[in-house]
Amino acid sequence: MMEGQRPDDKRMSDNYAAFLVPLLSAMAWLFVGLPALRWLWQQWWTNDFYSHGLLVLPISLYILWRLWPEEAEWGGHDMGLILLGILMVTYIWLNRQRADYLAALVWIVMGAALVWAIAGWITLRRVWFAFAFALLAVPLPFVEWISLPLAQVTGTWSARVVSLLGVPVVTQGSQISLPNANLIVGAQCSGLRSMVSLVTLSTLFAFIVSGPWWGRLLLLLSAFPLALVGNLARVVSLLFVANRWGAEAGFDFYHNYSGYVFFLAAFAFLIVLARVVRCDSVRSDLL
Repeated sequence: MMEGQRPDDKRMSDNYAAFLVPLLSAMAWLFVGLPALRWLWQQWWTNDFYSHGLLVLPISLYILWRLWPEEAEWGGHDMGLILLGILMVTYIWLNRQRADYLAALVWIVMGAALVWAIAGWITLRRVWFAFAFALLAVPLPFVEWISLPLAQVTGTWSARVVSLLGVPVVTQGSQISLPNANLIVGAQCSGLRSMVSLVTLSTLFAFIVSGPWWGRLLLLLSAFPLALVGNLARVVSLLFVANRWGAEAGFDFYHNYSGYVFFLAAFAFLIVLARVVRCDSVRSDLL
């Protein structure tokens, strides 16, 4: 009769599994994802709408590390393995088709499927947000497509507000004419950069705070009106500065720095709103 496995041997085997299985799996996932990572890295450095992606990835890895359970269900989990296989085939096909942003999205979801396959559904339920948050770092093509139409709408409404406040202004297409300055409304006036960044920030903020679910949902949804109203206020103030101190002061100096000011103001509003909806403490499992 064979001697059974001793408790010390089993504990050592579990320790090796807890260290080697996720390490080797993560290395394999990163190796397979090298084409997607190269594309993402290039986009984060060159795409103004997604420069925040450089911060999203390390934050996602930190959340994954902090929320990873000590007792994971190591082994092959059939549903996770099946999903992983389907996503792998899809990822390879998308890479061959040069569908870079879709391949990057699938690669991140593939990471979640890998967690399910090697560590079980319960583990995935704990760490799912790390992968969901990472999806916000993938540049989507339609963001750039809608920037100019949204900028023109912003310019039209800004001119109306300025006119109601007594500043003489004439709008002709994408040009806003003041008595001493002219503004061509371009994609940079759309506010999409602030909106994309605010959606990312509010998503993270809503996850890390403790409070009722409806309050956290409200924090998440507030990003869209905050970005729209904040950008409208920014363009209106820009027109006032240009009308008062000239085009150089408004469209050069003020334009370059006002975006940061309004973004910080929007974040301050998020903090105040969090207190109002009783989401004013940070989750202890993330500290």
